[in-house]
Amino acid sequence: MKANRKVIIRPLMTEKISNLQESQNKVAFMVDRDANKIEIRKVVEEKFDVKVKKVATSNIKGKLKRLGRFEGRRAGWKKAVVTLREGFTIDFFEGK
Repeated sequence: MKANRKVIIRPLMTEKISNLQESQNKVAFMVDRDANKIEIRKVVEEKFDVKVKKVATSNIKGKLKRLGRFEGRRAGWKKAVVTLREGFTIDFFEGK
């Protein structure tokens, strides 16, 4: 198993994820492309001291970008949406 800091790259904070966090107790992370659902579950439970109900992952393709006549592609990445059990929350902005 990979080190904890290598599985989770960073949390994702978008408007859609904020709404899911409030209504369905879900949080999202950018994770390592080789990480599987079991590893993601273990790391989230250990790092944030919560219980995970479900993990959903999706691979995001990199966007095609152009600069004049030159084309390139951004790197692809993997997103994990983690559903937490009742009574558990992860607050990324604690200083309210």
